[in-house]
Amino acid sequence: MHIHILGICGTFMGGIALLAKQQGISVSGSDQNVYPPMSTQLEEQGIELIQGFDPKHIPEHTDCVVVGNAMSRGNPSVEYVLEQGLNYRSGPQWLSENILNDKWVLAASGTHGKTTTASMTAWILEYSNLNPGFLIGGIPENFGLSARLTESPFFVVEADEYDTAFFDKRSKFVHYRPRTLIMNNLEFDHADIFKDIEAIKTQFHHLLRIVPGNGLVIYPDDEQYLQQVVDMGFWSEKELIGPEDGWQFKLLKEDGSHFEVFFAGAKQGEVNWELIGLHNVVNGLASIAAARHAGVPAHHCCDALSEFRNVKRRMELKGEVGGVAVYDDFAHHPTAIQTTLGGFRKKVGEKRVIAILDLRSATMRSGIHKDTLIPTLAEADEVIIHKPNEYNWQFPQAQLEKLKSVQILEDVDAILHAVSKMIQSNDQILVMSNGGFGGIHGKLLELLAE
Repeated sequence: MHIHILGICGTFMGGIALLAKQQGISVSGSDQNVYPPMSTQLEEQGIELIQGFDPKHIPEHTDCVVVGNAMSRGNPSVEYVLEQGLNYRSGPQWLSENILNDKWVLAASGTHGKTTTASMTAWILEYSNLNPGFLIGGIPENFGLSARLTESPFFVVEADEYDTAFFDKRSKFVHYRPRTLIMNNLEFDHADIFKDIEAIKTQFHHLLRIVPGNGLVIYPDDEQYLQQVVDMGFWSEKELIGPEDGWQFKLLKEDGSHFEVFFAGAKQGEVNWELIGLHNVVNGLASIAAARHAGVPAHHCCDALSEFRNVKRRMELKGEVGGVAVYDDFAHHPTAIQTTLGGFRKKVGEKRVIAILDLRSATMRSGIHKDTLIPTLAEADEVIIHKPNEYNWQFPQAQLEKLKSVQILEDVDAILHAVSKMIQSNDQILVMSNGGFGGIHGKLLELLAE
C-alpha cells in the first residue's frame, strides 16, 4: 500500500503521514512550502518530501492520493488526479476510515487553544499509562511528534473548523465522531472560508449532532456563541467551565502558573506548571474534564498537567543573547494576541516587551479585524506590525496613537533594522505569526549576537 499526500507539510497532513507510516503504509508527499518543524519531523521519520506539485511526483504505484485542504482546482497535481481517475480522499476522511473507526475519540475544538488543549489531554492520558494515539496541529514537547498511532482505544484529535478539501466544504471536524468533545470558544475567523459567524455556528452544530447521547461536551459557560450553538439542539451530556456546579479554578499565582482546580465546589487538586495566562488555565480545566470522562481521576489529571510541557510555537523561547530573549507564539487573532500578550506581561514583569506581529492569516490579510486589533497590543512597549503594501486598508490612526510606540513595516529586513535601532538590554521580544515569517526568529538571534 502506498499513499501520496498533497500538501504534506501542513501540520494536519504531516500528522496523517506519520499515522500512515506507523500503520506500515509507504508514504510520499509534495508541497510548495517546506519549513520546520513539520519538514524536520517528516524527514526524521523517513518520509520522502518533494518540492512542488508536478504530477510526475505522484508515484505510478500510488493506491490513494490524500488531498490537503490547501489544494484547489488548477493545481497541476489535483488536475492530474481527476483526469486520471486516481483514487483520492481528503485528510479527515482518510483519518476517519483508517484510524478512528474503533476509537474513543477525544476532540478539542474552538477558535483558539485547540492545539494546546489537545496536547494537554493527550499528555494526561499518557501520564496515566493509557497510551493514547493522537493527531495534533503542532508538536507537543512531551511527545516530540505531532501524531502517533497506538493500540489504545483512546485517540485525541485537534478538531479544526476549517473546510475539509476542495471537494468537501464541510468543516474537518465533522469526520471525527468524538465521544468526548471540548469546545473552547467560538469567534469569527477564517474569513476566506466563512461568510459570517452564523456560518461557523452552523458547522459547530453539525459537530454537536454527531456526539452520542452518552458522550460528553465540555465548554465555558461565558461563551455566548457556543451557548447559542448548544441552544440549536443538544443530545449529549455536558460539563461547563465556570458555574458553581461545574469546573472552576482559583489562582495561586497571578500569571496562571499555579492554580487550584474545583469541580462542583470540591477541590480536585493543584496545577503548578510552566504555562502562563488565564486562557491556558481554562484550557487546562477542559483537558482535565475530558480525561476524567475517559476514566482518569481529576487529582491525577492535575498532577499530569504539572509536568506538561507546552507545544512548539506556543510561547516558545527560541534563544537568549545578552539578556535579550526571543519568543515565538502562534497567536494570529485579536483575542489570542491579547491573552498571549497579557500572560507574557505578567511573566516578564517590568521588562520592556517588543511585540512583532505578522498579519499572515487570510482573516488578518482581509482587514476584517483592523478596527479591533490595535487595542490588543497595548501591553507591549514597542509594537512592530508586518503589513505588506498590497493589503489595501489602514488601521484607525486614533487607535495607533494610543500605543506607546508602533511601526508598520513591509518586510522582514525592515523589521530587523527597526529592532536593531531600538533594542536595549533585557528586552523581551515576542514574535506572533502562524507561519514561518521568513525565518525571523533565527535572524533576530543572529542580529543580537553581532
